[in-house]
Amino acid sequence: MRFIDLQTQYLEYKTEIDAQINDVISNASFIMGSKIEELEDILANYVGIKHAIGCASGTDALLLALMTYDLQPDDEIITTPFTFIATSEVISFLKAKPVFVDIKEKSYNIDPKQIRNAITSKTKGIIAVDIFGQCANYDEINSVAQENNLFVIEDAAQSFGAEYKGKKACSLTDMTCTSFFPAKPLGCYGDGGMVFTNNDKKAEKLKSLRVHGKGSHKYDNIQIGVNARLDTIQAAVLLAKFPHYKKEIELRNQKASYYTERLNDCVITPHVCAHNLSVYAQYSIRAKNRDQLQEHLNTKGIPTAVHYPRPLHLQTAFSFLGYKKGAFPISEKVSNEIVSLPMHPFLTEKDQDKISEEIISFYS
Repeated sequence: MRFIDLQTQYLEYKTEIDAQINDVISNASFIMGSKIEELEDILANYVGIKHAIGCASGTDALLLALMTYDLQPDDEIITTPFTFIATSEVISFLKAKPVFVDIKEKSYNIDPKQIRNAITSKTKGIIAVDIFGQCANYDEINSVAQENNLFVIEDAAQSFGAEYKGKKACSLTDMTCTSFFPAKPLGCYGDGGMVFTNNDKKAEKLKSLRVHGKGSHKYDNIQIGVNARLDTIQAAVLLAKFPHYKKEIELRNQKASYYTERLNDCVITPHVCAHNLSVYAQYSIRAKNRDQLQEHLNTKGIPTAVHYPRPLHLQTAFSFLGYKKGAFPISEKVSNEIVSLPMHPFLTEKDQDKISEEIISFYS
């Protein structure tokens, strides 16, 4: 049994994937080939945004987006402690300061009401993360931001294709970043990412920043940038996979419903707000005796993962911020209980039945 089944996916789409990759190889268009712009146009149209700028990873997408705001040392960016380190890592990398606020206990997304209380004279922006494939509450987040003249970045690394009140993820804020890491719902065969924006000036700046601050040509450098290009082969893989993505989202939701029907009485199953469509990047339950449950499932050949075992405010890398245990009780509580089950479009009912039966058996 596989936690994420990329092998079966490849066999399903093998003809298309191989053709796209072979086209890149035969044309030797490895760096900034035409498939990158083709992918950018397709995904911008899908999301409903003017500009999509491909880049080397989801982390680079966040870095590039923040670089367009010309942050100064000690500028503050409000974000969540319950996510992967990349979101706050890039803030610190640019010498700004991550300011954490706690999450909502049902959705695990950042709590907009607590954002307001964290704003100071140094606050410049907010990065909200769409955890596990479900969009955060952007009406409230954007309202708080507008009242206080702050920018908002949607970290949609886990939510590409999700919807919030009928609008696509990646279209909900000033700028959005997503990831195409292989394990993401829409993943390539290495690292990859993209930034989305309707702002023409920022789009041009992003295109320059991702290629060493490029100006009119390769050796005209108009600003300090980075090497954050999306490889053409990764764009090719995504072009092959994307036509199947709508169906894969439907299948992910079917698998999630199947789990929930069976597990709702013995564990806390995912809560998706009525106005949201999740892409279920993970199917994460909250369980008593989580570690023992994982051990039990492992003995039965069932893979699991913990997203995330330690909130960011308790990570050694952020000890300089001065947060102590107990600072964000919901994030800490969820981190002690959360466990993700196998989730992918090719998951069989037979495997889901086995997983569910073993969880129910553990608690009986």
